[in-house]
Amino acid sequence: MNAAAPYPGFFISFEGGDYTGKSTQVKLLMQALAARGAAAIATFEPGGTSLGQRLRREVMHGEDLDPHTEALLYAADRAWHAQTIIKPHLQAGEVVVSDRYLDSSLAYQGIGRGLGLEKIEEISLWATRNMLPDLTILLDGDPEVLVARRTENPDRMESAGLAFHQAVRQAFLQIAERDRQRIKIRQRIKILDATCGVEELHQQVLSLVSTAFATRAKNQAVPEQTTNGGSLSDLGAREADTPAADSGQAGLQQL
Repeated sequence: MNAAAPYPGFFISFEGGDYTGKSTQVKLLMQALAARGAAAIATFEPGGTSLGQRLRREVMHGEDLDPHTEALLYAADRAWHAQTIIKPHLQAGEVVVSDRYLDSSLAYQGIGRGLGLEKIEEISLWATRNMLPDLTILLDGDPEVLVARRTENPDRMESAGLAFHQAVRQAFLQIAERDRQRIKIRQRIKILDATCGVEELHQQVLSLVSTAFATRAKNQAVPEQTTNGGSLSDLGAREADTPAADSGQAGLQQL
């Protein structure tokens, strides 16, 4: 383990409203990590575990739920997901990439449903034993534009209406600004424009991830620390030593 995190692995989450392309970017990042030899797993919320699949059916496709019940079901899903999937893989030194995590509850239930940001954060942190991602990539875009990407019948959350999804978008941006003000040295949440082309957005994701890996490598208390199949420093250290590290192209050579 190292001084920067309580586990030797690296935790990345993708956040954003519906139709922002999170699943596509997770898939492309996983391909890049595999090509680089890094041990990595992709997961998602809600439903990343067998218990989560049952909760997902109720939350996304079941009867209408009141906001408090909805929030607690998401918290239960996240608690088991963190304990049985995310934590073991991080402790094994792997990269974990999750399509949604805690910030989705803050945006959808805390602000979108009006339950309160602080209350939902308190519940979620308690449920996960205070486990936060090392890097959160927020894909941002206007819901009125992004809904044109819909190819299937919407689930209960997707059917909530434009006003709700506009509120959720603003909630995510508020959460990112809150993160920026809280953490002056290292911001966890990075915002990318979800309306970019898929490949352009992928390159921006690679830049953020490589820079984050390089920062971790610099801060490692144990230099030889590795992920299964490749060290975090292998993924980003060379990028940190080049002038491109501060540019939009930083780290593309590393993934």
